[in-house]
Amino acid sequence: QVQLVESGGGLVQPGGSLRLSCAASGFTFSSYAMSWYRQAPGKERELVARISSAGSTTNYADSVKGRFTISRDNAKNTVYLQMNSLKSEDTAVYYCKRSGTGDWGQGTQVTVSS
Repeated sequence: QVQLVESGGGLVQPGGSLRLSCAASGFTFSSYAMSWYRQAPGKERELVARISSAGSTTNYADSVKGRFTISRDNAKNTVYLQMNSLKSEDTAVYYCKRSGTGDWGQGTQVTVSS
């Protein structure tokens, strides 16, 4: 069955960095675009970044452009989200998703606070 397992979340000070990982299994990873979403308390889940199946095309929410970088390693069946210059408003649960399907990971908490 499809599994998406996020890791790398935690507590970080404003201005700091974190790298999230999402390990995928149960499907042909290199055939699918992948996305990162986030959901802050009391807010709707929002798209943060998306990467094409080969990794050649990326898209970002305006709120994270220039600070976050999505990447993937198809040999390792893993998608990453490098988050730099973190702000308090980036605090949320971050989820990875297999694009075009209803497959989600369980989420990883990112808290940006001093």
